[in-house]
Amino acid sequence: MSPARSRSDTPALAAAAFQAGALTLARRWRRLSKKQLAQQAGVTAAAVSQYELEQSRPSGSVLGRLALALAMPVQFFAAGFPTPVTPGHAHFRSLRTTTQAERDQALAFGEIAWRVIDVIERHVRLPELRLPHVDLSEPATAADVEAAALDARAAFGLGNEPIPHVMRLLEAHGVIVLTLPDVSSRVDAFSHWYGQRPFVFTSPAKNDKARSRMDAGHELGHLLLHHDAEPGSQLLERQATAFASQFLAPSNRLRDELPSRLDFDRLHALKRRWGMSLKALIYRGHEMGIYRDHTYRRAMAMLAEWGYPEPGDLGPREAPSIIGHAIELLSSRGTLLEEFALRAAMPVELLQIIVAAGAPRTE
Repeated sequence: MSPARSRSDTPALAAAAFQAGALTLARRWRRLSKKQLAQQAGVTAAAVSQYELEQSRPSGSVLGRLALALAMPVQFFAAGFPTPVTPGHAHFRSLRTTTQAERDQALAFGEIAWRVIDVIERHVRLPELRLPHVDLSEPATAADVEAAALDARAAFGLGNEPIPHVMRLLEAHGVIVLTLPDVSSRVDAFSHWYGQRPFVFTSPAKNDKARSRMDAGHELGHLLLHHDAEPGSQLLERQATAFASQFLAPSNRLRDELPSRLDFDRLHALKRRWGMSLKALIYRGHEMGIYRDHTYRRAMAMLAEWGYPEPGDLGPREAPSIIGHAIELLSSRGTLLEEFALRAAMPVELLQIIVAAGAPRTE
């Protein structure tokens, strides 16, 4: 019998097994302040603080009102899903443009998704985590980051050829990849550890294949290079971008393929081959000394004039698939979505959001 089924769904019994972290989790997911939640549940903000700090426990009736205000079943707040140990820090790319509430909501989405993964892994074996170990000296040079990306490519067995699908490569090596729900257009891709697995979250804001591949490579860079680093540094962001660029297209191969002059027909062909934007390819050419400063500035000006999206559409963004496939497998074995939601102690609607976040695109 699953933990969700072993607990009664009555508010009184759920309150007896109350887990303070679950209240904080649900509140942050719904993006409510303690004061807002208190007003909706008919308690004081001080009481909500005391519940979340484990200084007191809500009665069954109060927990019922809190659950109603947060659109969660009372089982969600009962013991059974401990808060996952999260080594390191989440690497948000847009700390200055996102609010703390937006970041809290995104992190809460990840922890709720972790609950779903926890239930899935009781029934389906997901890929084992097999990320390469990469050492980055301090202070790291550009050459160190480049070497780390090449080491990662070698560990993944990629050789010098383009990566067919970056997100599925990560999934095959045990990374949980999810598309963020449309809760905030300002939260960009980010990565974080939940329990024993790293999660990569990508933004649905721009339906751009090249952008999605770069985002996935960028977050892989954070996972491999910056697991102990304090996030938010522009240096770390530049390192992750440099790692992703080298990971997607190693210089020792790209150097021989880039045209020596600004030939956009050739650059479009390389864009299709490597799954990288024209902007990224031209930047790499300038970085490697193929394009002089005036050529680089002219190319950037042309791209700016053409606007976004740049010419040469590669098709829709890459999307994850493994969670969607796991749910399909469970469904084929007779597990209904409603039953799975009960096991995960969450509303079916919330489970559907998470399943959609980890499933292939259908349009």
